[in-house]
Amino acid sequence: MDVGELLSFKPVVNAKRDLEEAPEKPRKVQKQNKYADKSMESDLDTFFGNAKQKVAGENRHKKKGRLQIEKISGEKKVRHQKPETVENPTSSQEEEQNVNEETEEERQMKLLEMWEEKVQQKAGEGADIEEYDDQKVKKLILSFEKKVFRNQEMRIKFPDNPERFMESELDLNDVITEMKTLATMPEQYHYLVELRSVSSLLALLNHANTDISIAVVDLLQELTDVDTITENEEGAEVLIDALMDDQAGALVVQNLERLDESVKEEANGVYNSLSVVENMLEVKPTLGPAFAQQGLLAWLLKRIKAKMPFDSNKLYSSEILSILLQDHDENRQQMGELDGIDILLQQLANFKRHDPKGAEEIEYMENLFNCLCSALLLAANRDRFLNGEGLQLMNLMLREKKMSRNSALKVLDHAMSGKEGANNCSKFVDILGLRTLFPIFMRPPKKNKKIGSSTKDYEEHSVSIVASMLHNLKGSQRQRLIAKFSEGDFAKVDRLLELHFKYYNRIQAVDNRLDIEKARLQQQGEEVDDLEEEFYLRRLESGLFTLQQTDYIIVDICASGTPQVKQRVLQILNLRGGSVKSIRSIIREYAGNMGNDNDSAESDQQRIIALADKF
Repeated sequence: MDVGELLSFKPVVNAKRDLEEAPEKPRKVQKQNKYADKSMESDLDTFFGNAKQKVAGENRHKKKGRLQIEKISGEKKVRHQKPETVENPTSSQEEEQNVNEETEEERQMKLLEMWEEKVQQKAGEGADIEEYDDQKVKKLILSFEKKVFRNQEMRIKFPDNPERFMESELDLNDVITEMKTLATMPEQYHYLVELRSVSSLLALLNHANTDISIAVVDLLQELTDVDTITENEEGAEVLIDALMDDQAGALVVQNLERLDESVKEEANGVYNSLSVVENMLEVKPTLGPAFAQQGLLAWLLKRIKAKMPFDSNKLYSSEILSILLQDHDENRQQMGELDGIDILLQQLANFKRHDPKGAEEIEYMENLFNCLCSALLLAANRDRFLNGEGLQLMNLMLREKKMSRNSALKVLDHAMSGKEGANNCSKFVDILGLRTLFPIFMRPPKKNKKIGSSTKDYEEHSVSIVASMLHNLKGSQRQRLIAKFSEGDFAKVDRLLELHFKYYNRIQAVDNRLDIEKARLQQQGEEVDDLEEEFYLRRLESGLFTLQQTDYIIVDICASGTPQVKQRVLQILNLRGGSVKSIRSIIREYAGNMGNDNDSAESDQQRIIALADKF
């Protein structure tokens, strides 16, 4: 019988039994005070004493997990026996006596009410647990250390007799749960480090009983919870540094390797383990390479590749992988060495002809695309992407017009940009990618709320891909690209000028707002020059990058294409009140911000400036 059944239990009144046990003289009925009557409290303790032992015993039995040890000796069980049926009626005098007395059922109900009040009082007392002083925290931590030592001792002493060490294991589980109290006091985390309990906690991740390791993961998840540690970032950093010094990443991965996700509790343990990693990375993003080197990146790829039904753990794995690849070239390099590019392409191939089902699977797909884009920032991974037929897969996704189309276009943008993308640009033309790209360039799809894509995204990526190909293509392939702008009565030139005016007007509006903001800051005595980089980034986010790429394409095709192309450009500029001067200004600004760190970059910069002057 669990606690709920116990509290809802109403004993059946047996009139005959009551009369037999009653004294000869009637009891004097006294007025009861359920909060002050000590005898009532004594009855309460008597009534629930054995029951509490049974409930505690049953709860402990449940915690034994898969060891399934049944403690038969020494266990006291509370049994409620059904009273015998009374057939003979009582005398009228006895009935009158019972009427005057409090019935047993009413008394038991009062006892239950008092029990509930005690439980509530206990809960109220639990709210004061945040007021733990230093001594109480130390006492709790030392109690944990003792339970750890006791469990180790009993397991060594009785390795083949689980009944002998089970009690210590349950005690250990209880104290780990109790230590979750510390999650409300990040200012006390330093005691975990000073008393060397961090090492003890991490060592338990390899405990033979996975229930213990899961309990530790749950504790670590609460200790590193972002909402808690932001209250005391200094204490959080002390704990996180200690965790990493003791190889937390490697130990978490070792535990992940042995957890069986077909068991609900262990699947939850996997999820909470990933949550611990995310919490630590949010506090200290620089830990990304350390986690990857300690085996986490390899495990994430393995988990994503596993042929298992889609679930929250697969989604979470893709999210953590995306975080690891965001800002660290070391992780991108390791990703390529572990065949991560091929794994991502294999998983994304599932979405080339079928849309993801539901919001979570959409998020999973987008995470994989983001991982691929981050990985392609490393030049070596561009070649792996090319050899893995990534271009063909992305091109097919563009043709199929599924939800994956916008993200596939973004991946192509990353794969073909810069000098490192030259081989991919050439291959894209060979696989007839221009036939797929230009319809999107001419008529970008509408906004899709499900995947968060917009017309602006399609315009930005398609224009950027065309600009990258003009930078990288040589010979006949370059001529094939430029010839596209002469087709269909120069329709693509018209589209270029349409994009130019759209984004030029948008940037003009942004510049006007920034001028007002600069004037206000100068009146307040602030240095505006220090904010120029920030202002430039805001202009880029508002569409300046797309405008720069569009105008670069215009000046390049005017210099390399037929004379009719330039005539068409000048004609539209005159009709719509545009000017050659504005395009030159934008191109010079673009070239000025390209950087000239090496000979190749400087050569590109000089070439673009020459195109602007020639235009």
